Amino acid sequence: MIMSHEENTSGWDAIDQAMQQLYGEQEPKHYGTAIPYMLGGPDPLDGISAYAVDTPMPHWHFVTYGFSELYDKEAEDTSRSGYGFELTFRLTRTEDETEPPAWALNLLQNMGRYVFNSGNLFQPGDYLDANGPICLNSDTLLTALAFVADPDLPERMTPNGAVQFIQMVGITCRELEMIQSWNTRGFLAACESYMPKYVTDLMRNSYADIPSVIQATERGIEVDGSSTAFLFIQQLSWEPARKKLLQKNVPAKLVLGAQQATLLSSILRSRIAKKATLSLIGPEINIVFEAGDQPSVVETEREVRLTVNQQAVDELAGQLRPQASFFELPSLDKLQIEIVPTQIKDQEGNVIKTIG
Repeated sequence: MIMSHEENTSGWDAIDQAMQQLYGEQEPKHYGTAIPYMLGGPDPLDGISAYAVDTPMPHWHFVTYGFSELYDKEAEDTSRSGYGFELTFRLTRTEDETEPPAWALNLLQNMGRYVFNSGNLFQPGDYLDANGPICLNSDTLLTALAFVADPDLPERMTPNGAVQFIQMVGITCRELEMIQSWNTRGFLAACESYMPKYVTDLMRNSYADIPSVIQATERGIEVDGSSTAFLFIQQLSWEPARKKLLQKNVPAKLVLGAQQATLLSSILRSRIAKKATLSLIGPEINIVFEAGDQPSVVETEREVRLTVNQQAVDELAGQLRPQASFFELPSLDKLQIEIVPTQIKDQEGNVIKTIG
């Protein structure tokens, strides 16, 4: 194990102690970083450890070193250490497997790059669409990640502040949609009997087809509504209404990608039913839906606020399908909606699928 600050490793030691309490004297497989990220190294995390665990099924239990402050305290916030968390990941292990798969280590490092480069932090309840298999070049259905508090590692106080252990869980596209329509914790709890300890299994089928999971999700949506307040949509644009001399006025037009149509319908119904807003965040415009008795459209330079009642929601949700289409909403000043095809591309930019 290579330490870059041998004089003070209190943050690192705190993670070691948490894992030792869980697994005793087991020596983990540890993968350190030769060149620190700040000195131009490719990997942002200082290290990743993997423990071989046998219950509730054979699996690897990974833990990261680097989202928190491992050495001297540098951040001004004394209540938390660094970003305030480390990631864990549980992955099924075969009986003859003596080393954890490299793709899992790369996935965790990629999470480090995402946080370090964007400044966006993970919290229990978050989710992330990977836009492809979480293990590249595999036949897995798992194309997204959910985040939940690690069931065996409670938050820990260290000399540098508090550290949460947040576990990544591989999920399918349809499971992600169910989470977005409800919430992460509720959905994962509904799946727990099929996925104890939230161990990720690349070869599993989707839980979105299991009747008990479907019923729990439908009940949860009805009682809780959707926890999704923001949807980031790449294919989103707005054309303001235009007045033409001696001609009929042209209504405003909202343009959406087909990939998001069905999901938007589900989340919008859920949010508005609970009098909660839903914001669509696009490259150049934000569209905010909010509940109100009288439908209206209010435009500013960077934002459009659409006040909708139940009639407007029904009109919109009834037309939102993953296929190219064009329609008007009579209750919203004849607002025009255009659904355009979505092209799914691989890492080289080649179109591998068209939706709509």
